[in-house]
Amino acid sequence: MSVSRRFGIGAFAGFLLVAAVGFGFGLLLLLVRGRWAPLTGFDVAIADGLNAVVSPYVGLLRWFSQLGGRPFMFWLVVLAVLVLLIRRRWRLALYLVVTGVGALLLDPSLKALVGRVRPVVETPVAHAPGNSFPSGHALGSMVVYGALVLVFLPAVPPRWRKVFVGFLGLIVLLIGFSRVALGVHYTTDVLGGWLLGVAWLGVTAYAFRPDFMDRGLEPSSAADLRPAPAHHGSAHPWRAVFQIVTGWVLTFGLVYVLGVLVRGQHDDGVNRWLQSFRTPSLDDLSYFWSKAGDTHAITLVLLISCPLALALWRQWRPVVFLLVTMAGEITLFLCTAAAVERPRPRVEQMDGQMPTSSFPSGHIAATLCLWTAIAILVIGRGRGWYRWLALVPAIVMPAGVALSRVYRGMHHPTDVLGALLLTALWLGVLCWAIRPLRTADPVETNAGSASAPAPAAPESPPRERV
Repeated sequence: MSVSRRFGIGAFAGFLLVAAVGFGFGLLLLLVRGRWAPLTGFDVAIADGLNAVVSPYVGLLRWFSQLGGRPFMFWLVVLAVLVLLIRRRWRLALYLVVTGVGALLLDPSLKALVGRVRPVVETPVAHAPGNSFPSGHALGSMVVYGALVLVFLPAVPPRWRKVFVGFLGLIVLLIGFSRVALGVHYTTDVLGGWLLGVAWLGVTAYAFRPDFMDRGLEPSSAADLRPAPAHHGSAHPWRAVFQIVTGWVLTFGLVYVLGVLVRGQHDDGVNRWLQSFRTPSLDDLSYFWSKAGDTHAITLVLLISCPLALALWRQWRPVVFLLVTMAGEITLFLCTAAAVERPRPRVEQMDGQMPTSSFPSGHIAATLCLWTAIAILVIGRGRGWYRWLALVPAIVMPAGVALSRVYRGMHHPTDVLGALLLTALWLGVLCWAIRPLRTADPVETNAGSASAPAPAAPESPPRERV
């Protein structure tokens, strides 16, 4: 079997494994949020049973729990990153930082989204703030210790590798057990944290190294942890998928953090100021501008842009870029709005009650993402001066929609800031992962050059006999 075919099979198998783990976490999340009675009864029974027997071991359980706490893991990651930076392993240091930050952002946002309260036991022996699902200790320990295994395993002597993996795996198990035994988490909270941690590890590992399933995050032969060259000199399609998922998670986390910071702020002074200029004509104009950013208008422009892009450049890459841009925007908006739950401005809202919360603005984010993505393609792939005209709708359309939404009392000014942050981060991720301006893959170029016949060497003249 060829190397490329074996790599393709290994990458697809790894993708299926990560997808299965992610599906398991999603199913568990739905059951927990839906308060499925059999699952709730199972959790309560285990919490009550452990609470009756753990009193003599509370000190030991607290010690194990601290191994999965944020302070301990923060300094553990900092130390590992310093070691890698001293060794000049920039790629691996970045991998640890991105993986850890992603877990740090996933924990509070998902807890806010699910909203599960912590266990109530007869004899409380420990307390923890916030919601319950998923367990932050279980998620963080799985991600941090798992990432350390992927990064440093190639440097461990072969005879000690099983001991190294087993030791860190045992720590993760003890941390999860301690959280349940202390009565601050249900069993499914810990299980959910582990599942999410495994899925996040797989996604980021594929994003940074596409063949880690076969060779580790770095090849075992590199005792000095030196990064290996990329596969065939270009990003593998599966790698791009995991880069996009990694970027989506980080974008969601950062926009969520901004939403939490502004959630309690009532910055509706601008709304009230704009309302002082209301007239029937401006009301009608703002209505049509607002409609330019709703689902129907955005979908119509997208359906027109995709065939035109395919006809102009005769490549699927620009089409994929547009479709993934808008699919990511709608999912980022819905998830962030559900997690932040910011109320609408305390002014007259001309469009009535909306089904989603205020932060971030979906109309503005969709308009920004669509017209900016189109401008990136036209300016990057065009050749004449006219390509710069694509900046006009990329600026005018979002500005008009933003002004109309604030004028109509539907959004705070900081909701607009959330849409800008979402657009900048998400399009940056897609430009890095999809590379929409690339006209030909290096793989295709290499293949074409390999199939071309090599020029014949010039024949040397016959030597004269002396």
